[in-house]
Amino acid sequence: MNDTFLKACRGEEVDYTPVWLMRQAGRYMKEYQEVRSKVDFLTLCKTPELATKVTLQPVDILNVDAAILFSDILIPVEAMGMHLEFSDKKGPILGDPVRSKSGVDRLVIPDTEDSMPFVLEAIRMLRQELAGKVPLIGFSGAPYTLATYIIEGGSSRNFAHTKKMMYQNPGLFAGLLEKITATIIEYLSAQIRAGAQAVQLFDSWAGNLAPYDYENVIFPYVKTTIKALKKYEVPVIYFANDCAGILKVVKKCGADVIGIDWRVDMHKAVKKIGKKASIQGNLDPCVLFAPHEHIDERVQDVLNRAEGARGHIFNLGHGILPETPVENAIAMVEAVHRLSRK
Repeated sequence: MNDTFLKACRGEEVDYTPVWLMRQAGRYMKEYQEVRSKVDFLTLCKTPELATKVTLQPVDILNVDAAILFSDILIPVEAMGMHLEFSDKKGPILGDPVRSKSGVDRLVIPDTEDSMPFVLEAIRMLRQELAGKVPLIGFSGAPYTLATYIIEGGSSRNFAHTKKMMYQNPGLFAGLLEKITATIIEYLSAQIRAGAQAVQLFDSWAGNLAPYDYENVIFPYVKTTIKALKKYEVPVIYFANDCAGILKVVKKCGADVIGIDWRVDMHKAVKKIGKKASIQGNLDPCVLFAPHEHIDERVQDVLNRAEGARGHIFNLGHGILPETPVENAIAMVEAVHRLSRK
């Protein structure tokens, strides 16, 4: 098996910088579109054979150094007791948003084997299919990010309902975060037991918080989650999107790898994190609309700025965009391998 990704996670010597992409199985690939055209999004997530198929597509087409399970961060939220649907125009919609004690009380901490067996079956199938190829990454949303969807009922511009609860009813907010944190720990533990060789915690909306609130209200739940997963001795990646204002706190999370979004100078991030963790990122996803020679230049720039890190996993600074030409994604992966090879 190509274990370059796992070695970089652990800060071990590698022959070249490994690369994978957030949302690497997705709409920018015609092969994905062909599968997706026959089923709705949730059915795709919940059918192990189909989830396996689309997870493998970018491994074969892009030649990336890791596969990431095809799923959605809101799958465990549905299992907690919320109605979930996806709209092509509005994105995720969660029925009856939780904004009261009764709402928090009705949420359960689900058993993954009982309520989300399709996730674990997909992982087991993928491990068989990926044998001798590349490692498999499992994932979940982070506590605050999942809380925003539960409270807002979907995506939000200003997260007003979430922050109202945080400021006006901190006890209720803490109770919700405790349930979510317990759910995430159980969910990712089950993924690891099923065969995930690394896990990533996506904190997509951490950057909308004031640094004070992130450090004092949210960060303890991040640390609790990561600490609980460390006993499995698989790499844990923590990605806090828009992390420039909170990076000095993020670096204390205990993760093996810290993901950096494209708004942060990678050299400064490496200096700030030091040897506490490996680093992941951080090309602007929109660079993949550029000519190949410019993609080469920008890949080289990220590689240069990541020098000195304990370990570096190349990635985009956020998910690949649906409009991205697949040949440009292939060119980026090839450039990372070529330009970083020792």
